[in-house]
Amino acid sequence: MPVVDPHLFIWTVAVLTLCGVILRPWHVAEYIWALSGAALLTLTGFIPWTSALAAVAKGTDVYLFLIGMMLLAELARQEGLFDWLAMYAAQHANGSGQRLFDLVFLVGTLVTIFLSNDATAVVLTPAVYAATRAAKAEPLPYLFVCAFIANAASFVLPISNPANLVVFGSHMPPLLTWLWHFTLPSLAAIGMTYLALRFTQREHLRRPLNTSITLQPLSSGARLTAMGIALTAALLLLASALDAQLGLPTFCAGIATASLIHLRQRMNPMPVLKGVSWGVLPLVGGLFVLVEGLAQTGVIDTLAHALASLAGHSGSQSTWAAGIVVGIASNLINNLPAGLIAGSVGHIAPLPTQTTSALLIGVDLGPNLSFTGSLATLLWLIAVRREGEHVSALDFLKLGMVVMPPALLAALAALLI
Repeated sequence: MPVVDPHLFIWTVAVLTLCGVILRPWHVAEYIWALSGAALLTLTGFIPWTSALAAVAKGTDVYLFLIGMMLLAELARQEGLFDWLAMYAAQHANGSGQRLFDLVFLVGTLVTIFLSNDATAVVLTPAVYAATRAAKAEPLPYLFVCAFIANAASFVLPISNPANLVVFGSHMPPLLTWLWHFTLPSLAAIGMTYLALRFTQREHLRRPLNTSITLQPLSSGARLTAMGIALTAALLLLASALDAQLGLPTFCAGIATASLIHLRQRMNPMPVLKGVSWGVLPLVGGLFVLVEGLAQTGVIDTLAHALASLAGHSGSQSTWAAGIVVGIASNLINNLPAGLIAGSVGHIAPLPTQTTSALLIGVDLGPNLSFTGSLATLLWLIAVRREGEHVSALDFLKLGMVVMPPALLAALAALLI
């Protein structure tokens, strides 16, 4: 029998694990920290094996969704689709930094909406860097677009962010219901993010750019990938409209697109498979187990009933509180565990639809405050550093304090209209 307080032990392991995931001490991968924390709680008996396995199984739809999206994103990267889009934007900027900014913002928004925020952070970021180098522009103002729009546009559709599947789980609203609740808040978030970034980067955007940019023809593989992505988006919209889970359709679409391209071009699939960030899957699974452990301490149940009580007193107050508190918490513990907790809160106690929607907005949009807030932003930071650029935690926080609060407040206000 354990000789220590079980609640204290679970909280200690959870905090240390989340610190490892966010800070990556000794450059140990995020999924190693998540798996280690989950294994420690299970091996010591503080979480039964059956509960741990059940917690991991809860993420099946998320795993399938991530695999399908990561395959499509890696195909797009290796086939040069995003490189072509970024160079197309640079060529059509006609020497204007402001026009290039607008085009990058538009491309980033569309990629986030239809291919998820992780694709924007991982695949579009190096493509935008290459485009800015060709245009002889300062890269960071345009790279910041990839980071911030990846979160700002991540609740336009259910497929725009894996965290959406985590929050709602099997209770995902039908597509029309989703659009009814989130279209206006999404427009508010995207619009405020655009205005804040344009204002803060205005000096850099006034500098003229190189106009002699040669755009290479789009390869047949890239065209097939684009068709696969478009068909996948249509399939997911149909699945959402039919109130079906999104994981299996995404997985099947990703496998089918990859198989078609490799069979037609007689290519070895191993480069694509090696390029996929498979560590994301055990990371999510480990976090599911950690949240299961926190649920056993009773804290999630307490939060759920406190929020339900506040909602019974004032629906608008609970909406503001849910969005702001979860938005801040996402930066402290990362939005994946915050999303899991928010999803558990929404399932434990009956909450108004606006309050549940505010939880999702906080999970998706709140991480724009710091680069520890979301997996997408952490992946963006890795991609930026790989290109030789340096962004400190303080630099990102200074910009995030200008960009995130107006967008979050505007989205929550739009939700209450």
